[in-house]
Amino acid sequence: MKAIQPPILAAISGAIAAFIADEEAVQAAALSQAAARPAGPPVNLWALSGRQEAMQLRLLMQRRSLR
Repeated sequence: MKAIQPPILAAISGAIAAFIADEEAVQAAALSQAAARPAGPPVNLWALSGRQEAMQLRLLMQRRSLR
């Protein structure tokens, strides 16, 4: 196996360092955008409760019909 020449090794190391720095900058920008977004509408607990009850009723009906 041939040894990598120092200028080529320096170029590879520099490219890797630049790539890592760019990825860190992209992640930091994504975090700042996520923090700046407003939260969605508040959760409607009555709707969630009604949906849960409907799903439970459907499950009970399915169990009864399989007997």
